[in-house]
Amino acid sequence: MKKIKLMVIAGETSGDLQAANLIKSLKSINPHIEIFGMGGKKMAAEGAEIIYDITGLAVVGFFEILKHLATFKKIFEKLAGLLKTRKPDAVILIDYPGFNLRFAKAAKEKNIPVIYYISPQIWAWGEQRIHEIKKYVDKMVVIFGFEETLYKEAGVKVSFVGHPFLDIVKPLWKKEETIRTCHLKHDSIKIALMPGSRKKEIEKHLPAMLEACEMIQKRIPNSEFIISKIKELDQRIYNKIIRRSKIKPHSLENRPYEVMDIADLVIVSSGSATLEVAIMGKPMVIVYKTSFLTWLLAKNLIKIPDIGLVNIVAGQRIVPELVQFKVTLKNIAKESIDILTSHKKIHEIKEHLRKVKAELGEQGASSRAAHAIYKFLNP
Repeated sequence: MKKIKLMVIAGETSGDLQAANLIKSLKSINPHIEIFGMGGKKMAAEGAEIIYDITGLAVVGFFEILKHLATFKKIFEKLAGLLKTRKPDAVILIDYPGFNLRFAKAAKEKNIPVIYYISPQIWAWGEQRIHEIKKYVDKMVVIFGFEETLYKEAGVKVSFVGHPFLDIVKPLWKKEETIRTCHLKHDSIKIALMPGSRKKEIEKHLPAMLEACEMIQKRIPNSEFIISKIKELDQRIYNKIIRRSKIKPHSLENRPYEVMDIADLVIVSSGSATLEVAIMGKPMVIVYKTSFLTWLLAKNLIKIPDIGLVNIVAGQRIVPELVQFKVTLKNIAKESIDILTSHKKIHEIKEHLRKVKAELGEQGASSRAAHAIYKFLNP
């Protein structure tokens, strides 16, 4: 097999994971593939040469990104320079549209084929970006079925491969082990708190979540609470908030699926985590709060009624969403209690979640994506 040189750009932790799984699958097809680019520890573990390490780069929100423009400009220029000096056979972009759509243009100007894996959410906002994609991207590899329809109608080469979460969302511990490790009671009502993967998200969400837990415990005395923590983050972020709370929750680091597995309900920050909870079949309450200026801008840009991915895939609101000013202890507590005290609601939500999981396709997304990319590169 001939040697292929690929440049891969992943700008977030979630992108690093999906890029790593893709690289692993590509190398199983052709072990002589050389990978370099932007990513994190997971890409590096699969043999990628990391030109820029994204660890510590996580920034969320339009105006928050503006504050770091100089940093992003330096990264962009460094990586764009490698298009000329390293001459990759193709560039593979993973999500991260603010950066990657500009990079697609830079690669295209040098006649380097561009493949985009995990589409920008053009169906939620910025629909006009499909024209940029058509102009600068040679092949889209998408993870939602409705995205394939969207791109086909626009005349963009596209392959739907299913959602990669179906391969990775599964607990590695048995419930007994998780309950024992976290010092939880067997017969309690367990509520998982997933405040987000970034410092700002945790600071915005966790205080309201913990205040709501106080109210939930008064209504459901045998309830217990467990936080799914991100080990790579400074633990003082969590500890500072927990110290101010009357509720002293249990916690588990970097074991989100084990935490979901034992939960009767998950209070979760909006984002890809809502799909992970859906795959686990757990009822949830979605929350999301950002800076006022970012919310104001997003409010005018987003054109769909729901922001939770699980509700978007379902095509209707199947679980509650609390956004910005609705992220209050009373609202979180009310929605949580309404679900936990109604067997009918729990059953209905679980039925909807089963349908959402079916919509995500079948296992093997990373492998199918790798084969679609390899076939495109070797027609």
